[in-house]
Parts: sequence; C-alpha cells; structure tokens
Amino acid sequence: MSDPNMRLREGSLVLYKLRPARVARLGEKLDIETEDGEGPKVRPKDVALLHPGPLSKLAEALRPQRDEVETAWEMLAGGATTLPELAELAFGAYTPATAWAAWQLVADGLYFRGAPDAISAATAEEVARTRTARAAEAAEKQAWSVFLAFARERGEPKDGHATKLSPDDGRFLRDVEGLAFGRTTRSRVLRELDREETPESAHALLLELGHWTPAVNPHPVRLGVSLAQPDLPLPALPDEPRRDLTHLPAFAIDDAATETPDDALSFEPSAGSGGGRLWVHVADPAALVTPDSLLDLEARGRGASLYLPEGTIHMLPPAATPLLALGVQDVSPALSFGLDLDAEGRIANIEIMSSWVRVTRLTYEEATARIAEPPFAALYALACAYRDQRLRAGAVDIELPEVDVVVSDGQVRLKPVPPLAARTIVENAMVMTGEAVARYAQEYAIPMPFATQDAPDEPAAGVRSQEPGVRGQGSGDGSLSAMFALRKTMKRSQYRAAPGAHSGLGLAAYTQATSPMRRYLDLVAHQQLRAYLSGGRLLTADEILERVGATEAVIGSLRQAEHLSNQHWTLVYLQQNAPWRGEGVLVERRDRNSIVLIGELGLEPHLPVPDDLPLDSAVRLKATNVDLPRLDARFRVMREA
Repeated sequence: MSDPNMRLREGSLVLYKLRPARVARLGEKLDIETEDGEGPKVRPKDVALLHPGPLSKLAEALRPQRDEVETAWEMLAGGATTLPELAELAFGAYTPATAWAAWQLVADGLYFRGAPDAISAATAEEVARTRTARAAEAAEKQAWSVFLAFARERGEPKDGHATKLSPDDGRFLRDVEGLAFGRTTRSRVLRELDREETPESAHALLLELGHWTPAVNPHPVRLGVSLAQPDLPLPALPDEPRRDLTHLPAFAIDDAATETPDDALSFEPSAGSGGGRLWVHVADPAALVTPDSLLDLEARGRGASLYLPEGTIHMLPPAATPLLALGVQDVSPALSFGLDLDAEGRIANIEIMSSWVRVTRLTYEEATARIAEPPFAALYALACAYRDQRLRAGAVDIELPEVDVVVSDGQVRLKPVPPLAARTIVENAMVMTGEAVARYAQEYAIPMPFATQDAPDEPAAGVRSQEPGVRGQGSGDGSLSAMFALRKTMKRSQYRAAPGAHSGLGLAAYTQATSPMRRYLDLVAHQQLRAYLSGGRLLTADEILERVGATEAVIGSLRQAEHLSNQHWTLVYLQQNAPWRGEGVLVERRDRNSIVLIGELGLEPHLPVPDDLPLDSAVRLKATNVDLPRLDARFRVMREA
C-alpha cells in the first residue's frame, strides 16, 4: 500500500489462511492470535495486512458493521480501489472492524475482488452474471435437497415433500444409472443415501423411485455387449458359378419368430434300397464377407448374434437378411452340402458346392404335422438312425424342459419348447453336416475351427444307460433328476485348430458350419470351404486360432447377457402374473435348500422341501417374492388342502 504507516505492528489486523488474525508479537516469526485463541508462529510473508491497528483484541474487529456497499460499488464500478478506501466508502471509516468487513466484501466476490492491496470493482454486467449464477446454484442446492428427501422416503409422501420425481430430477440419477449399467463404480446419490454402491443397489433405487420400469434390462449393457445393429454397406453378390438346385424341394424349418432362416433341407432317395442323399443348404454370407474385410472384422468383434427376449442384435448388418436368408426371396444363394447316407444314417460321401435353391419356410409345428409325408418321413427316419448310432458311440441326449421368453409391448410370454419330431430332424441334420465338414477338412487338409468337448470325469450318481436305439440313450434313467445330474457333469465345449472328439455329440471330430449368419466361427468355416473350392488362399492354423481367441473373448459375455436377460424377463413375468402358482419337480436334494425345476418358467430355485419327498416328486409352488435387481425369485411349497 502507498501509505507509509501501513506496516506490520503489534496489534495489527492481518489475514492468515483467509481468516482474520491479530499480531500479538513481532519477531523473526510473528506470534498471532486467531479466532480460536493463541495461534501459531508464522512468517511475515504468510500474512496480509488488513489494518495497522492498534487492535487490543481480535474480537473488536469481528463486530458486525452497517454498510453502504451498493453505494460504494456504484461509485467504484469497473475501477480499482484499496482496502482503506473501500472501508471508508462502504462503512464511513477505516478501522480494524471496517477493514475486516470490507475484506469480507472482497472475499464474497459479488461487487469486489482481488487482494488487500489491489482491489477491483466489478462492472454492472459482471454483477448481473454473478447474481444469476448464484441464484442458479441456490436453486440447484434446493432441488438436490428436495430430491434427497424424496429418495430417502422412496416416493412415500411425507412432511409435504413431492410424491414423485420431477422431470428435472433425472440429472441427479445419472450416476445411479451409470452404476446400474456398469459404466461407473461410484454414485454420489447412493453414498448420500448410505446405500451400497453396487449395480444391484443402483437398479433397486431406480425402480423404487419410478425412474426405471421393470422393462429396463441392464444386463447386456452391464456386460459390455453392443446393442447397436451393425451398420456397414454390403457388396453385391459376386458373379460366380452356382449349381442350380431349384428343382429340389427345400424346406427351412424353424420357429415362427425366426428372422434369419439360414438352413434348409432336401432329400433325394437313392436308386437302391435305403439311404439316399441329404441336402443341407446353408445361407452363403461368406460370398460377401471375405477374411479381414470390414464386415469380417465387425462380425469377429461381435462373435455371434445376440438373442434377447426383447429383440435380436445381428452379427451381420440387417440388410443381409433379405439378400441371403433362405426362403426370404424366391431363389436364394446357398452353400449346399450333399451328404450320401446309408440306411443306418452314416455318412458315406460329401459334396460341397455354391448353389441356387428355392426354399419353402415351415414352422416346427407345420413340419411335424407332415411327418408321415415325403420327404419328411424319410428325413425323420434318417435323423433317428443317425442319432441312435451317435448314442451308441456315447453321445449324451439330455431332455430338460426349455422355455422361450418373448417380450412384446412390455408384456412377457413364456413359450414351452415341445420336443417335436421336426426338431429331431433339424438338430441331427445340423450335427451331421458338422461331422461331414470336419471329415472333409481333415481329408483335404483345410484348417478349421473344430468344436471339441472332453468327456465327463465321472458319470453322475444314479445315471445308467439304456438299450441302444431308445430315445434318451446316454441320458440316464430318463427322469428329470437323472438328466439334471448328468447335465452337471458335462464339460464346456471348446474351439481348437486341430480336430478332437466331441463327447456330448458322440463324434470323433466336429465343426459348426450351419449358422454363418449368426455365429462367427461358422462364417470362418464357410470362408475356408469357399477358398478351397475356388482355389483361393486358405487361412492358416495360426490365423484360425486368432479368430478362435477373438470369438472366445466376447462370446462368454454374449451368452451371459442372453442368460441374465432371460432371467430378468422371467422375473418380470412373475411380477405381471402375481400371485403366481404352479408346479415344480424336485431334481436334487440338499441338506438345506434343495433344487426344484420349474419347467414352465425355466427356473431352478433352491428352497426347502419336506424331508420325506423323493426325487422327481411334483410339488405345488407359490412365488413369494421377486427381487428383480438381484435376479432372485423366492418360492414356497404349498401344502395340499
């Protein structure tokens, strides 16, 4: 300051760490008195002089002062001033008390800002902006307070608080949604509410507050699975030779809701007795998706199509469906597999070719209704013969209830999957094709992603074999409990670049090759077959392993997303159909909570059952609680009247 008297003295008022202090004693270090009493020894440069004093007690400087701050500001607006001048203009005098009061005006920052020896007065525009910002901040604090009060009461009206979220409250829940979706691990809201910072806790709060409905399924996003459809341009179908097989009646047999039929069947009887040629026509996306193209890299990153109850996220761009799916157009391009079979359903020869096919689409129910007609009767006989010879080789045929979960307009339907004869045809024709492709690849040294499965370490307790040729061979005594126990012994299938046994299918070698529009490694198999047939470059075994690794890196999350989504919507079904009552079957007894299979729900809850209840007993059940965020449904056994 320019005043020569403005220097530190005993009794001076100073600013120390933004709070007032009185210099009690001078020296190399200053003894200061703070609001709390005796203060520390500090260096002179650690304080800023507000008034030279003398001040006998710090409390004298802290007395409230009447001010004319707006008048002082209007006189100084846009200019510079000093603390003594500001004190005189705002409070009529420059004293220790008015110096501190003037400094508080500077610290407030509305009208003045700066340091004790260099103060500037804000312009009118700056004051207006600050007032607007402060009003907004105050309103935000008030809104936050009201929101927290509502959240603590979980929407229950109390003490005049709001009974529902306001439209603006969504901004306070962004971090809660981020945690529920697994995008973050922290949430200010949950900490304020003293709740666990977990995805499940966040999901529960969003439901309690009505910000989410049960229709929000967070599990795919939480697992990092993309819900965006691939959006890449498709090249034109190449002009290449294709065998005209449109004279063969071909049938794509699938569920009614299937959007991308990618396989169809034909049958040509042999001239002699028994056997014949089974044609398996498969959609031909490898004609468009070449190795390491943008389409190939996109499909590789996805690994497979994602099937959720609320819809399908395709591996290939949706535009591929009308172009390549079988039976969507009058004539479809295909990669056709001609399998020459003997009367026992064994593969005698395989021929592979690019083709044109004319396909009729049928549901499983429609095909089953025609099972006594040609060609379905012959197809069914071959499928059963092929299945039975695999069962004799040790294949496992586990029949447990299956349920399709379908969501439409927020309403959930559970559709049991019946064991129809047409399913036997399709399932075995696909396995047969996989076996044939594996054998073909071995014969012609074509590197392939082979699917393998190790045999169980030991059979499930109580499981015994049946006579060869009987449905369920290898599945134990046919009871649900035996099949449930057998399923637990099965090992996970794996992909390898070298062929190996597939225990569950009873095959020495196997390659999945019938779903190239929805499984990436099936697409790779087709790329290899097309390259071999055309004399192009084959991927090496190392390149196959790279693709196997890329697929396995994502496929686990994909299948987990499907599994958890099915659970989510099944629990929503229980909520929509409360109070749910139904039947379950005891499939595993445990000391505390045994496992009951509820076929119509596809659930396997743990619950206490009567001690004298034998395995495979049917029990009447009632759903007692549904915890959607934690995917937990509780049931109790209903006593018979």
